[in-house]
Amino acid sequence: MSDAPVSRGVYKFAVFALAIGAFAIGVTEFATMGLLPMIAEELGITVPQAGHAVSFYAIGVVVGAPLITTIAAHMDRKLLLLCMMGLFALGNLASMLAPTATLFNIARFVSGLPHGAYLGIGAVVAASLVPANRRGRAMSRVMLGLTIANIFGVPFAAALGNMFGWRSAYALVAGLGVLTVIMVAVGVPRVKLGAVPSARGEIKALGRAQIILTLVAGSVGFGGMFAVYTYITPTMTDVAGVPGVAIPWVLAVYGLGMTAGSLIAGPLVDKSIERSATGGMILSALVLAAFGAFTHIAAVAIIALFLIGVSGSMITTALQMRLFRESHDAPSLSAAMNHAAFNLANALGAWLGGIVITAGLGYRAPAWVGVGLCLSGLIVISIAIFLRRGGSTDPHTRTSVET
Repeated sequence: MSDAPVSRGVYKFAVFALAIGAFAIGVTEFATMGLLPMIAEELGITVPQAGHAVSFYAIGVVVGAPLITTIAAHMDRKLLLLCMMGLFALGNLASMLAPTATLFNIARFVSGLPHGAYLGIGAVVAASLVPANRRGRAMSRVMLGLTIANIFGVPFAAALGNMFGWRSAYALVAGLGVLTVIMVAVGVPRVKLGAVPSARGEIKALGRAQIILTLVAGSVGFGGMFAVYTYITPTMTDVAGVPGVAIPWVLAVYGLGMTAGSLIAGPLVDKSIERSATGGMILSALVLAAFGAFTHIAAVAIIALFLIGVSGSMITTALQMRLFRESHDAPSLSAAMNHAAFNLANALGAWLGGIVITAGLGYRAPAWVGVGLCLSGLIVISIAIFLRRGGSTDPHTRTSVET
């Protein structure tokens, strides 16, 4: 068991191994959205029905993140990482082989189960390998896998699907899962568990109003982006007139927007978490409205998609930091519930977007659904800020308003 930070070489390989898993998770979470028309055609369903697979994956995250974190609280961290990535690989292999829409949805649900717990525990393991003053950097490097996935992995999976069929994209992800299992087994040291808070204590901490409101704001407000992005391929091809072969490049634009948003969000959140959260939701609502109004102009739609990525990263970063601030005594479960909240937004956005498309309102309609979701999230987070500034009697929430 490792008591102290490891050598630089061991640390680098371990973080790289963990980041490969994060990369695989990022690819599988978003690749389905670029493959929906192909999936729908082969499985004999409509595009909105194929979009249910996005919701099923997200629901898997919502269920798995808190469940696995709580049940496996005392389990060896390395063994838990191996089990979760093994389950992830099996879920994606089942997705590749699924002969019907029902089995495909079940496979997507299974694939989502380890998502939140792997990312949370992987980041904690990476942080345990370095001195305290470098832990934030170690955690961010694991999460860098998600960012790179949206810039390179998701577009590559879409291109692969166009060339060899949509099932090849899930074969790729399953292979990445197996590779992660091997690399974690070989290169990630075992780490000692610190003091593990009781599940009852963490659940009680999550009952605070500020934590609940932050999670609700994320679950609703971030859904606006997913209402649009889930159906981005048919929207760009059918409305904006973008050729199908160019869709991987369109997806890369969104990934670049997310990356730019992450870089912008850091300094903004350092100045004010509250203003960053509200500003991100306002920007998202405005950009989604522009996307809905001007989708038929390809250049404008692509620029708007980039800005949707920017605003999305601003929202997630601000709400993550807000949740961290308000739930410092419930670290494991709050981190898991954070992933669950954003994936609930994924499920909600995809579902509502599919409803308006099925109703015959066209592929512009999800953008207006997204505007409504962003404004709803803005109302919730504004209520949370108002209550906090009103002066809570809860000693856990009486910290500087502007932090």
